[in-house]
Amino acid sequence: MRVLVVYCHPVPESFCASIRDSAIEVLKARGWEVRLLDLYAENFDPVMGCGERRSYNEHAPQDPALKPHIENLDWAQAILFIYPTWWYGLPAMLKGWLDRVWATDVAFRLPAGKRRIQSLMRHVTKIGVITTCGAPTWWSIVVGQPGRKTILRGMRALCATRCRTFFLAHYLMDSSTPKTRAAFLEKVRTKLERF
Repeated sequence: MRVLVVYCHPVPESFCASIRDSAIEVLKARGWEVRLLDLYAENFDPVMGCGERRSYNEHAPQDPALKPHIENLDWAQAILFIYPTWWYGLPAMLKGWLDRVWATDVAFRLPAGKRRIQSLMRHVTKIGVITTCGAPTWWSIVVGQPGRKTILRGMRALCATRCRTFFLAHYLMDSSTPKTRAAFLEKVRTKLERF
């Protein structure tokens, strides 16, 4: 299995980095091929410019900086997103990556005269999300968990028909302890061993 780990956190020593490292360790131990995409480390530009937006529905992105990202999507059979939940959703960097890379003639096609898009991501059979969240579980549910829905409903709809998914969140991250973080890392390992 080929898994693309999409990692998005600006602080190198963050708890999300520990999650990333644990996840990669487990996936490699399973014999999976792993590619890491660290959006902040590579200084990914999440801003879609005017010209890019004007041609968005006509063809795949032309920015050469997006080529390796597109190649990674074509390569992946599974995608694991690791990021902090900020204001109940995805960090702007990750949202910009979805906007710019999951584009026309990359993730989907807009057939002329048809109302429905055609998926180009049917080779992706698994999607996972591991996130940290400052809010408690109950409040995240009340506000609708927009980050979770963006990936596990919106992006997943472009993947294989029976694409398997999972979502893990360390809630109350701002008041976490070494014990709660260690327990969460164990939960991550267990989930990925069965994913």
